[in-house]
Amino acid sequence: MGTSGFFGNADTQLRRPICYNSGIVKFDLHIHSCLSPCANLEMAPSEIVRKAVSSGMDGIALTDHQSARNTPAIAECARRAGIKCLFGMEVQTAEEVHTLALFDTVEQALEMTEWVYAAMPKRVNDPETFGDQPIVTWDDDIVEMEWRILAMGCRRTIPETATKVHELGGLYIAAHVDRANHSVIGTLGMIPEPMVESEQQPDGGRFFDAVELSRTADESMWLPKIGDYAVTRSSDAHNIEDVARVWTEAEGEFSVAGLKAIFAAKATRISPRLTSF
Repeated sequence: MGTSGFFGNADTQLRRPICYNSGIVKFDLHIHSCLSPCANLEMAPSEIVRKAVSSGMDGIALTDHQSARNTPAIAECARRAGIKCLFGMEVQTAEEVHTLALFDTVEQALEMTEWVYAAMPKRVNDPETFGDQPIVTWDDDIVEMEWRILAMGCRRTIPETATKVHELGGLYIAAHVDRANHSVIGTLGMIPEPMVESEQQPDGGRFFDAVELSRTADESMWLPKIGDYAVTRSSDAHNIEDVARVWTEAEGEFSVAGLKAIFAAKATRISPRLTSF
């Protein structure tokens, strides 16, 4: 059922006036759309892009729970607005840890989605319990409701997920490592690394390319626990007003290859944490 206008006027487009290929880029790598059952239904891709542009972001990433099915919509919104976008998902692994998988293309993100779906329970979502999960077009029409329960995790382990992300050419980030629940440190007590040959990554590196601090994390407390990983801070926005309230910045190109180089050099700078919201 079409619901054009339900999320606002998608025809009102802001555009970024600057070049993104060099210099300092400012980005938010963890944003949920209306597809995530815990997100506000106002989180249409068009509204996310509009808020990111008005907040001065050079790049964003869409990371819904267990699915990238709203990435085609945000790709078109980002193209029209002139803002860079990465496409991905927040994968809850078999360890009940939240992780971010980020890609340059919608096709890569959708292939990752099918791989995750194949390891999820085949249970039908109950919107009254978990929330609606609309898949939308760039101009805010609802075209389908995702039937799977995206609030549930999958059977893929961290080593398996890391390998798949890297095989597809993506970035793998440990999400909100400072939180007690659903983080590698809170759940496992550490940031895991490959221990046996079967866990070795395609590029010979670690499972995670970087780690993420939440918007309220005190970096002076957490940086010693993170070790020598590159650090990002992202909004984990589920509501429009939270998009780009915190961010990461670095000198380089906003792409998987660009961020991989930035992370390898540990050249990120994070915004101040929020102490009230």
